[in-house]
Amino acid sequence: MYIHCLYKQGRGQKLNKKSDKKSDKKGKKSSQLVIRVEKDERDAFVSLCEDMDTSAAREIRHFMRDFVRKNS
Repeated sequence: MYIHCLYKQGRGQKLNKKSDKKSDKKGKKSSQLVIRVEKDERDAFVSLCEDMDTSAAREIRHFMRDFVRKNS
């Protein structure tokens, strides 16, 4: 269990809210995919994504959705 701090909107008053991590994960992604790639390839990909103002994770998710849509 952990505590996170919330502010009451408009008043700036702190509220402490205890919650379970499980309940906080509702609506969030629930799985991971671990892949092995060469360090140079990963670094080049991450660098290019940063140059294009996007994230590597976003681009990989986009690729996966597009791949499934095209091949289903």
